[in-house]
Amino acid sequence: MFKFHLPSTLVSALMALIASVMFAHSETDPIVLSVDHDQIEYHFTLNDMMAFDPVSFSTKTIWSHGTQEFKGVRLKDLLDSIEISDGKMRAVAVDDYAVDIPVSDAVKDGPIIAYLHNGAQMSRRSKGPLRIVYPYDSHKKYQTETVYSRSIWQLNRLFVK
Repeated sequence: MFKFHLPSTLVSALMALIASVMFAHSETDPIVLSVDHDQIEYHFTLNDMMAFDPVSFSTKTIWSHGTQEFKGVRLKDLLDSIEISDGKMRAVAVDDYAVDIPVSDAVKDGPIIAYLHNGAQMSRRSKGPLRIVYPYDSHKKYQTETVYSRSIWQLNRLFVK
C-alpha cells in the first residue's frame, strides 16, 4: 500500500523555513533593549530605536575629555510608547551592572537612550550599543553624583515597577 508523506514533508519544510526566517531576523536586526513592565516584555531593535524622533545634544561627561555628542531616543518617548508614566526603573547592562532610575527623570529635556556617540554606533567594546545619557551641561541638577550613577552604558534591559 502507498503511504502519503506530503503532510509530514510539508510540515518539516515549513518548520525549516520558519526557523531560517527567525534566525535571519535575529542576525540582521537583533534586539538591543528589552523592557519588562506589568509582566509584559517589550523588545526593541536598533532600527526600532532609530524610528523614534531622534534627539541630539553635546555635553561634557566625567568619563571623557572634551565635549561629546550623543544621539538617541528620549527616555520619555520610549516610556510613553509603552504607556509608562510613573514608578521606578532598574536599568541593567550587559554585564548585569544595574542602577535604579525614577521614571520621573524621563522628561522632555532629560536623559536619552543614546545609540550614537560622536556620530558613530557604539560597540560593546565602546560602551554600547546603548547608553542612558543625561544632558549634564544643560542644568546643575544633572551634575550630581546621583545623576552620574544613573548614566549606564551597555544598557540592554529595563525593568519598570
